[in-house]
Amino acid sequence: MKRSSVFYWFTGVAIAAIAIGAAFYFDAAVRDFVAHHQNRALLHLMHNVSRLGDWPEHFALGLVLTGIAWRCGNKKWTRVFLSMLIALALAGLVGRGIKIVTARARPSVKMEEVLYWSRFSSTKYHSFPSGHVAASVAFFGVLFFASWRIGLACIPIPISIGLSRMYSGAHYLSDVVCAAILGILCALLVAHFLLRQIANRQSRIEN
Repeated sequence: MKRSSVFYWFTGVAIAAIAIGAAFYFDAAVRDFVAHHQNRALLHLMHNVSRLGDWPEHFALGLVLTGIAWRCGNKKWTRVFLSMLIALALAGLVGRGIKIVTARARPSVKMEEVLYWSRFSSTKYHSFPSGHVAASVAFFGVLFFASWRIGLACIPIPISIGLSRMYSGAHYLSDVVCAAILGILCALLVAHFLLRQIANRQSRIEN
């Protein structure tokens, strides 16, 4: 592994560790701030953002985009959109597993309800990590690695979803931050194995 790669990985791990530590530290403060500054109209808006930002909507979008790219005969973007779907599914599976193991109660839910539903392997009232955010970050993360300009333009989507999940009382700040990191890791993994051929092909064309 090149020294530059080691440096980037070390920097990334350090930033992630600091972000996670800060998120857990400010969990209670953010929760209390949100609870004391809620607006009915904004809460309704945030519920709609959460509903539209769930994994089925992302999956449907990915399928549509994959179909369009395949129909147009664009192999590169067909591969990219399929990779986005795979990253979405991977983040969802890993996130659900973590939810079952940690069984952290949502800010608006009593611990007794979590313990009751845990007997049925349900994550309905489990908070850590945010499945919405992990899926969205993984989905658009792959897009960012394939085309940083397009991916950068889509970054407000997972950010809005994360804010909506905290504002609606479904998640703590640490749930959202850790979910974002999980999504980035899933996107990196999928991009490394599935998008490397595209990058290699482009570099050969440039050379």
